[in-house]
Amino acid sequence: MLEGIEVLCHSSIRMNRGKVIYIDPYKIQQNYNDADIIFITHNHYDHYSKEDIDKVKKAETIIVATEDLFDRLLKDGFSEDKIKIIVSNNVYKMDDITFEAVPAYNTNKLFHPKKNGWVGYILEIEGIRYYIAGDTDITEENKKVKCNVAFVPVGGTYTMNAKEAAELVNTIKPEIAVPIHYGSVVGTKKDPEKFIKLLSPEIEGVILMK
Repeated sequence: MLEGIEVLCHSSIRMNRGKVIYIDPYKIQQNYNDADIIFITHNHYDHYSKEDIDKVKKAETIIVATEDLFDRLLKDGFSEDKIKIIVSNNVYKMDDITFEAVPAYNTNKLFHPKKNGWVGYILEIEGIRYYIAGDTDITEENKKVKCNVAFVPVGGTYTMNAKEAAELVNTIKPEIAVPIHYGSVVGTKKDPEKFIKLLSPEIEGVILMK
């Protein structure tokens, strides 16, 4: 289920499973310009980075984002027909990929207000459901997520910490859980290790960030 999938840095994920997909490209090391689809969870600099988007996009790239980014995407060089604006709690289909926008927000801090409408995503690819949580705490919405693989933030401060992330994962019970959102802007390498130790025995914790 993780074949062709990398956590590049922080919350930046690359998937090569039929299509090349990036989620929140950040600190990309070189010009790849290979993205078929880019998913953006929200507009903070470590999730929407024009510099890094430019390193992965090509002429045909579709970018998926929330409405508050529409004008910025036009300004940053995307044509309107390459922008797909989404709304949380909705399901979409793009070619052979079905995806759902899941609300992502803080419940005990102010960095990611629910009213902003920011999101995580569930991507269904080849029958496998991948949940990329975005910057979030435990919420009523994400406790209902059904997925095979969960990518969850563990670095704390702006999102769940390792203990909270494990609590969410133990609630939704994916087969595999991958920690993200640590080691750059916030969090250390101890966070994913703590997270994995707190997972239920039937859930495989995998550290993908090198």
